[in-house]
Amino acid sequence: MNFNQFNLDSRLERGIQNAGFKEATPVQAQAIPQILAGHDLIGTAQTGTGKTAAYVLPILHQLLQVQKRQKNQALILTPTRELAEQIHQAIGMLGNGTRLRSATIYGGVSSRPQIQALRSGVEILVACPGRLLDLMDQGHVDLSGLRWLVLDEADRMLDMGFLPSVRKILQHVPKQRQTLLFSATFPAEIEKLAAQALSKPKRVTLGLSRPVHTVQHALFPVSQEKKTSLLLTLLKRTPTESVLIFARTRYRAQRLAQQIGRSGFLVTSLHSDRTQQQRQAALEGFRKGKYQIMVATDIAARGLDVDTISHVINYDMPDTADAFIHRIGRTGRAERRGSAFTFTTPADNAMVHSLEKIMGERLPRQTIETLSQKVSAPSPRPPIEEITPLATDRRSWWPRRQRPATVR
Repeated sequence: MNFNQFNLDSRLERGIQNAGFKEATPVQAQAIPQILAGHDLIGTAQTGTGKTAAYVLPILHQLLQVQKRQKNQALILTPTRELAEQIHQAIGMLGNGTRLRSATIYGGVSSRPQIQALRSGVEILVACPGRLLDLMDQGHVDLSGLRWLVLDEADRMLDMGFLPSVRKILQHVPKQRQTLLFSATFPAEIEKLAAQALSKPKRVTLGLSRPVHTVQHALFPVSQEKKTSLLLTLLKRTPTESVLIFARTRYRAQRLAQQIGRSGFLVTSLHSDRTQQQRQAALEGFRKGKYQIMVATDIAARGLDVDTISHVINYDMPDTADAFIHRIGRTGRAERRGSAFTFTTPADNAMVHSLEKIMGERLPRQTIETLSQKVSAPSPRPPIEEITPLATDRRSWWPRRQRPATVR
């Protein structure tokens, strides 16, 4: 389906072209007409399916039809600051030919610029529930004129304990509004939230039973003590564009990033012990190709939108099948091909069985010897980003002779 068929406001054409959109993805083709028709919507779609544009474009279109614009007419609630920034950027790109404005509200940074943005007035707020509720309690946020409410990644907000804050926010928004809820899974709490927040919603459901078909999988059986050696060999022998590696803990993510850096790769990290400024620098550097590898905990499993990621490597198996699906959803996005390598120890056998049951097939096992393509190792020790030691770790991970570059 071509975007011209949606009959969107002509002022959105520039943004659609800048985003490189030609044919709508299945979730966009199903969701956009329903939203434009004014229906509440429950969307169940995998990451990388174009979900953000599926609700941003119709909201922008409807805002452009409003004769008298008011501030805070649309609110998008999201679980993480990283996802909030990405949605904010998507609004800026798609709304490039309009004068519509958006602002982000989340914790971990000073609230002053956010309060100033609220005073100046924007049409769209992209917010994490905790900080938004704080600013509402302080009298800085007026949602009385809200017309569109989006609850994005609702199951993730449940996982992070944000549902009480979401319910409090719902008490301060008009009952007459259009509400859109997106969630990868629907546990009982999310079904209850949907029943409370939405009115006669339409449903858009696109294959959440298994990971996206554009990702090629491989399991690498390995003992725990040999994981790092296997990882470094894989990185040296596999032709890659951009690699996202998942580790179970922030401690391990940091240590692993430093070991990778000392092997000659451009690497950064993303985990909860990094400041917001460091996280933004890491994401931006990874997105622009300054770093070819990012090591992350599950803080990056959802909402990380970097189209160039060619490989996801699960250094540690995640705790749930849902987390696995979201991790590997970082590659193979928008019909691109991607690869997912997962290291498995004997302790992971039960999870492997669950994943194979979900996917309906046996996942292929590989070893280093089965890799058909090899590339030469990178030149040793290019500059790598400084990784601040964890507060709980008193040792310095950096050798005294090595001086890492400082993040700006």
